[in-house]
Amino acid sequence: MEKRIKKHPILNVPEYEYIPFYFNGQKLMGRKGEMIISALAANGINILSKNQRDGTTQGLYCANGQCSECAVIANGFPVKSCMTPLKENMIIERNDGYPELPPLDEIPEFKDIEIIKTEVLIIGGGPSGLAAAIELGKLNINTIIVDDKHSLGGKLVLQTHTFFGSVEDCYAGTRGIDIAKMLENEIKKLDSVNVMLNAQAVGVFSDKKVGIFQQGKYTLIEPEKLLITTGAREKALPFAGCSLPGVYGAGAFQTLVNRDLVKSSDRIFVVGGGNVGLIAAYHALQAQITVVGLIEAMPYITGYQVHENKIKRLGVPVYTSHSVLSANGKDKVESITIAKVDEKFNFIKGTEKTFAVDTILIAVGLNPVDEFVEQAKSANIDVYSAGDAYEIAEASSAMFSGKIAGLKIAGAIGKKIKIPEEWAEKEQILKSHPGKIKEPEYPEIKKGVFPVLHCFQEIPCNPCITVCPKNSIKLSDKIGNILDLPEFDGECVGCGRCVAICPGLAITMVDYRKGGETALVTIPYELIPNFREGDKVIAVDYKGENPVEVIVKKIRNLKWQDRTILVTLETPKDLAVKIAGIRCQDPDKMAKPIKTIIPPTADDDIIICRCERVTKGEIKRLIRSGITDMNQIKAITRAGMGPCGGKTCSNLILKMLKDEGINPEKIVKSTIRPLAMEIPVKAFAGIEGE
Repeated sequence: MEKRIKKHPILNVPEYEYIPFYFNGQKLMGRKGEMIISALAANGINILSKNQRDGTTQGLYCANGQCSECAVIANGFPVKSCMTPLKENMIIERNDGYPELPPLDEIPEFKDIEIIKTEVLIIGGGPSGLAAAIELGKLNINTIIVDDKHSLGGKLVLQTHTFFGSVEDCYAGTRGIDIAKMLENEIKKLDSVNVMLNAQAVGVFSDKKVGIFQQGKYTLIEPEKLLITTGAREKALPFAGCSLPGVYGAGAFQTLVNRDLVKSSDRIFVVGGGNVGLIAAYHALQAQITVVGLIEAMPYITGYQVHENKIKRLGVPVYTSHSVLSANGKDKVESITIAKVDEKFNFIKGTEKTFAVDTILIAVGLNPVDEFVEQAKSANIDVYSAGDAYEIAEASSAMFSGKIAGLKIAGAIGKKIKIPEEWAEKEQILKSHPGKIKEPEYPEIKKGVFPVLHCFQEIPCNPCITVCPKNSIKLSDKIGNILDLPEFDGECVGCGRCVAICPGLAITMVDYRKGGETALVTIPYELIPNFREGDKVIAVDYKGENPVEVIVKKIRNLKWQDRTILVTLETPKDLAVKIAGIRCQDPDKMAKPIKTIIPPTADDDIIICRCERVTKGEIKRLIRSGITDMNQIKAITRAGMGPCGGKTCSNLILKMLKDEGINPEKIVKSTIRPLAMEIPVKAFAGIEGE
């Protein structure tokens, strides 16, 4: 059965052209031009290779070209399946062990490599890179944007939810997928800005040139100024079974589900309670994927409270002070075992629970992709960075980071510019961590119509105050910026615009005007409804608690609502102000574990280097013998020497050194050298062709 998303509450599902291809001799069908990994996942194929060291199975991990776990053999050549488009009648084979290269019939003639000079090169076409390019383009500065995907936008193209922040400054209240298009359209208007898509930056070299590999051709770009906006990669988490197919990053999951419309999973468990994990859980529910649970090792959720409450209302169990003990399964994930942790994050024996799942999403933070910054500094290139490559923050903050970097570069080139003082302040506000949480207060009045704001945490957000036709929703002015909580005071006409625009889905509208013992409550809903008008559903409060059966009176989905459905419920009058959402899955059913599986893997046997299968124990023994140079650890164990170039394990090894009490000043970090990713050797000879 094909695992495709045929209907989505937010995303348009277009008509695709299907083409035949072959995997291990089996004829399959895929969408023309989609990434190989997506075609395979849509056909239920998750095991893509066997590790060359010990034969363990491997599958999708990053879906972003940062590792090689999804490598396959396509038409005789080893390729990353997440970065290689599917072609008609393509012959794909599993990559078991070291791949064999096809024979070379003749020695090719070397050709000159094209060199392109430009004032500014931007590596990365996400929100910060695009924001910088727009500022540079307005000043008619020759700029090239290089991005390794087929469209601009970076992670924005994966975000179906509306954004927080300021409506005026960073498109708050607009969906990430739409912000990406807006920024791309701005770029198209700028004559001095050129875009190279499907182009991979492979290295920054000592001769002040940057190597670019684009669809079979290798080019060198020589910029006067270099801006790195390469974003972030997801942090790895070592635990028993962490390298099984079915354990992968939340970003990889969003790529398959939201970009490629592949229903890659049936039952998922999310590890990590920051915004990335909370949003990934929500995106899964939008794709009609069961979310069995979400765990966070801290005693509290670290992401926005409105994100947490949103998934809890929909029926997702959330476990704080819990971590993952193991992923269980023979060749792929079949279940997850979690357990409580104490204040030092040690597992508490006897608290283990096992749940049947086919996918475990890892969302335990991000690391900047900043290797090119260090390479550029070594080459004495005037280099800048912005967005997540500079500091991990929200996309709204990244846009301001990019705008500021763009104008700094313009000033360095010689343009007379002035960076608005308020930009830096706004950037700081937009990257603020979640603030204080106040106790809920509900209106006691039981007449008329009015909004109820289930928003109790200080976060940067103001869309609700911009859409009220009566200007009756205002910020409290206790802090003096958009971190203030919204308050309702004045007249309400019952339009529901504040309900539809709230990024946290944290506003409802209560209507007592019909009289009697019931009231009408209008809630926002962004899933495919499994109910109709007249049906009974389970309504809950803002935390997903105190369930009550109510009747669906009306379902509205008008153009101005921007795909947020407004569902009006008939509820008991006394409960109306506290009702905040309806369930789409039963949390009690989700919370029922299966027979507990305690992993046989000892802590020292947990894999740290996935490529070379180097264990925690091997590295720990070297550290305790006095080795604090990560390059020496690499030379002895091969940790960091695999296809990903240490992108996954380097930070884990660095953490192990610190956990062993090593003074950071004595730690020698791994030397990062080009190339940043694999490209055919023939490209360096000027020979084109994929």
